[in-house]
Amino acid sequence: MLLRPVEPGDAASFCEAQWRSREQRAPWEPQRDMEWYDPDFQTARFRELRSSDNLVPWVLIADDRVIGTATLSNIVGGAWRSGDLGYWVDVAEVGRGLASATVAAVCEIADTELLLHRIAASTKPDNTASQRVLAKNGFEQYGFARNYLHINGSWGDNNLYQRILNDRAPGEPPT
Repeated sequence: MLLRPVEPGDAASFCEAQWRSREQRAPWEPQRDMEWYDPDFQTARFRELRSSDNLVPWVLIADDRVIGTATLSNIVGGAWRSGDLGYWVDVAEVGRGLASATVAAVCEIADTELLLHRIAASTKPDNTASQRVLAKNGFEQYGFARNYLHINGSWGDNNLYQRILNDRAPGEPPT
């Protein structure tokens, strides 16, 4: 497996994995229009994502195809030094530890390259698989938010998680 920044050329493979996983992902994702599965739409979206200064999108690659993604969004510097984590793995690859490995890799990059202090994540209360991934990676639940995200057609509650990556001064590199 390889975790690397998303590239516009990943769009077709991404769309194939998203289409294959659409039913499995539906309870955990916003409702998607058909354009979501269009490589041209995703190519443009990937270009936009790569140009953002507060977001880092990665793809998980195996056998030259996209089998998942991870994103750190809402990245804030200064005294906050935090970002929000999102991730998914292709339904055909679930159960192999890839989500846990991906989250571990993102945490390492966030700590040593992005110099973040904290990563936040959220899950619906019944998403026990994602909660296990977060727990394996040192995340702890710190809260609960009512009507937090509009997922699968309705506003839903979420458990809130965080992982403190380090206790360094803001922006200080690891020693």
